[in-house]
Amino acid sequence: MKTKAAVIGSGNIGTDLMIKMLRLGDRLEVAAMAGIDPASDGLARARRLGVPTTADGVAGLIARPGFEDIRIVFDATSARAHEANARALAPYGVRLIDLTPAALGPFVVPAVNLEQHVDAPDLNMVTCGGQATIPVVAAVAQVTPVPYAEIVASIAAKSAGPGTRANIDEFTETTASAIESVGGAQRGKAVIILNPAEPAMIMRDTVFCLVDAPSPDLRYEIIDSIERMVARVSRYVPGYRLKQAVQITPVDDQPWTLIGDPNVSDPNVSEHGVSEHGVSEHGVSEHGASKHGASKHGASEHGVTKHSVTHQVSVLLEVEGAAHYLPAYAGNLDIMTSAALRVGERIAARTLETTA
Repeated sequence: MKTKAAVIGSGNIGTDLMIKMLRLGDRLEVAAMAGIDPASDGLARARRLGVPTTADGVAGLIARPGFEDIRIVFDATSARAHEANARALAPYGVRLIDLTPAALGPFVVPAVNLEQHVDAPDLNMVTCGGQATIPVVAAVAQVTPVPYAEIVASIAAKSAGPGTRANIDEFTETTASAIESVGGAQRGKAVIILNPAEPAMIMRDTVFCLVDAPSPDLRYEIIDSIERMVARVSRYVPGYRLKQAVQITPVDDQPWTLIGDPNVSDPNVSEHGVSEHGVSEHGVSEHGASKHGASKHGASEHGVTKHSVTHQVSVLLEVEGAAHYLPAYAGNLDIMTSAALRVGERIAARTLETTA
């Protein structure tokens, strides 16, 4: 017996997710798609595929016959819209999987922390850049503390719809926060690039981690952990892969501006060890400690732990899309919808476990 699910948002991400559920869903049945543009390609495609639709958004979804049978709702709208959608759906007890940067619920990256949050009422899928890079940061943090991690996500401009473009600031802030709370870095930074190149370029992601790894054995362990994590992600995102071998290079001078000088107090860190954060006009966000919780190796009881570093870990990734809706260059869509499908399938399985 399949669990009925609905998609809110008939743009690129919502449409790709709907098609994935129809083609690949083992435990999920697409019961409805809701949008706000009656002329959208997503709603038209849903109708052609036999999926019930509404152009009246969440209100139209709630009003549809059979809504009471829907147990999971995927929200592929925008951060602001998700807040309103969550309020509207709260009285009905449905599970929400949030593909926007709203982050009302816990961050979830399936390969890293899905089992910790499988019972949460509202799960946030971070961002495409977060889904691609946070597993790598987590793989390094499983071996040794990560005082600083920085990611750069480069996506084809053609694959960035209006929702993505409207949420650039939220993208960088949310991704940087999740690098810490999910990835385990003490400080995180995120950059997104919309690449206008023609022909469109496949999604590329770069991860830099500063670590204290003087031992060759420890460095080999870091590489092994990263390679195993990449294999884990590729089980639900087949186009996810290393672009080249992991590089670990010595750091000659201590980058105190990134990892924090132990002899200088940080004006952004309060007496309780929580750092304020901000988003620059260039779409770059930095954090000291996340509202979603301290990382494994991050904040100490009375302040932020500061480390010296010996090496930089550099990881180059690419994500090729499955071309369910948009061309293969749109790996940023594919990794979000693939991760969301993975979460939905696990929730559906969990529901069957608890009701059996």
